[in-house]
Amino acid sequence: MESTASGLNFRDAVEADVDTLVGLIESAYRGDDSRAGWTTEADILEGQRTDPEGVRQVIKSPDGRLLTVERDGVVIACCQLEHRGEHAYFGMFAVRPALQGAGLGKLIIAEAERRVRQWWGATEMHMTVISVREDLIAWYERRGYRRTGRTSPFPYGDERFGIPQRPDLEFELLVKPLG
Repeated sequence: MESTASGLNFRDAVEADVDTLVGLIESAYRGDDSRAGWTTEADILEGQRTDPEGVRQVIKSPDGRLLTVERDGVVIACCQLEHRGEHAYFGMFAVRPALQGAGLGKLIIAEAERRVRQWWGATEMHMTVISVREDLIAWYERRGYRRTGRTSPFPYGDERFGIPQRPDLEFELLVKPLG
């Protein structure tokens, strides 16, 4: 575990964290709880965002880590980091809804970028964001990510990823060069 000046502790998730992390991710993206924060997808997707098996797969992946962020011993955020050759993939990013908007996301993504450069020598960070999430994409653009225009289909019909409430969902690749 590593502490930062901001009082945050970063560590790799373990099996014992699965239920806590599923609850965190669900609360940040789905249902009424997510409306307390600004990252909610509740208006475009219903159902689940992830499940215990999905979180377990990320924890056990030989090419990745599920970075868990704690403050005062309480899990408040997480993000998936995956080594993909010259770049790293950033996903499953969640911050407790009541703590959103206070600058934590900026600190966490900067630390994630630092770590993938250090661990894997990654020269770019990639992520996919649902293309209709203009506010979220703008937030990432302010952090140096750029839209590529490269899209991939949303997995309609696979309720493990949610139940779409509109027909035009797709993922767009965002990329940031790492210095």
